[in-house]
Amino acid sequence: MSKKIFGKIYDNKRSDSWASRLRKKRVAFLESLITSIPTPVKMLDVGGRPVFWEQSGFLNQDFREIELTFINLEPHNHPHCKCLVGDARNLHQFKDKEFDIVFSNSVIEHVGDYNDQCQMANEIKRVGKRYFVQTPNLYFPIEPHFLFPYFQFLSVDIKAWLFTHFSMGWYPKISDEQEARDLATQTQLLSKKILINLFPEATLYEEKIFGLTKSLIVY
Repeated sequence: MSKKIFGKIYDNKRSDSWASRLRKKRVAFLESLITSIPTPVKMLDVGGRPVFWEQSGFLNQDFREIELTFINLEPHNHPHCKCLVGDARNLHQFKDKEFDIVFSNSVIEHVGDYNDQCQMANEIKRVGKRYFVQTPNLYFPIEPHFLFPYFQFLSVDIKAWLFTHFSMGWYPKISDEQEARDLATQTQLLSKKILINLFPEATLYEEKIFGLTKSLIVY
């Protein structure tokens, strides 16, 4: 896993963008699901950062008691949250069912291959009584990180060539060829079938834009 990946895609988004609006709707959907949980609600954000919740407006609300913990490859700080350093595939810091809900947004596609994704899914289910996991849809026409049509289906060689010749989405042009090849292999988008295999007991929700499924949520 690259520490450059977790949370990176949120830093450059305008608060009025369609992505921000989708994010706020996602958080509102989460809130609707946890209204019945007695407070204080202990929630773990796996791979997230406080900026996501600030941009969604969640941390500005005081109507619900939320004990929010973040775990990420990079250190972060927030005055009202606990921020820890760790790996989504091995949440050894936490006991079984320690959290009322485990949340993860656009992270599981960055942890590695299918075996790595299985490890993350199993850890989420181990430490959480409930979970809410979102990931971009493999078959959405525009790859969400690099903003290029069907980029996810290109070969590693073509992806690396594009990285060394153009700025791609949220990423500037890369001069080092090996770094470009590394980036080309770091994102493994999930299909609906793969996500259901990882979370077979979950309810699946599809986020749509223009009638197309942009991202998938299991809860």
